[in-house]
Amino acid sequence: MPTPMTRRYWACCLVMAVAMPVALGSQVPGATLVGRVVQKGDTSHAVRGAQIILGADDRHVVTDSSGSYLFGGIPAGVHHMVVRALGFRPVEFSVALHEGLQSLEDIQLDVAPGVQELAPVAIAAPAASKVSYRLVDFERRRQTGRGHYLDDTQIRQSGASRLSDLMRGMRGVTEHCAGSGCTIQMVRARPGCDPDYIVDGRMDNMFGSSTPIRDIVALEVYTGPSDVPGEFAGKSAGCGVVVIWTRASPDKK
Repeated sequence: MPTPMTRRYWACCLVMAVAMPVALGSQVPGATLVGRVVQKGDTSHAVRGAQIILGADDRHVVTDSSGSYLFGGIPAGVHHMVVRALGFRPVEFSVALHEGLQSLEDIQLDVAPGVQELAPVAIAAPAASKVSYRLVDFERRRQTGRGHYLDDTQIRQSGASRLSDLMRGMRGVTEHCAGSGCTIQMVRARPGCDPDYIVDGRMDNMFGSSTPIRDIVALEVYTGPSDVPGEFAGKSAGCGVVVIWTRASPDKK
């Protein structure tokens, strides 16, 4: 079991920590931890898919393609955190978080002993199938004609830089902007009724709307209860549903 001295060593030598308390734009309960995970000695090398784990209850978030993460809803106080990534040594550190504030924690990971990065090998072969198995249901729902659907090619061609830009102009979708930013709302929804966000099959109303556009490979938008498929129906279906499929989620066989 790590001693206090060991924990201080990890925090000092393996973690580049910068505390930047900033008031959050919206009233999110608890504190928020944000930052990037990169390879030690080569900070341009982002570590994708790293887990940032909260020691108190083992909740965790995963870094995106740029190595960035956002961990919200953490109770205020001093917390023990663990960072793990395939091929890297785990890192442990402690951080003091404050209610309603955002703290920045950039993390550097050492490559694990014995891990060797191989040179890329180019393989040229015809694809067996152009269908992504986990998007079969996306394609099935698209055939119904209910809702709005965008695939990877359409998303790239749109030139959108944010998810809200991607949905702007869709029939039945509007955008409300205030001092804290802009949010998407369905025209048929009552004021203040935000849509549900489902990311890779899981409800994520806290961070779904901030999913980086470069990580999205397919998008489904349902503007009201008459459009929402049965698998996504719920108490708040009247507010609309936004279904996001990302590159990070594994393909189901």
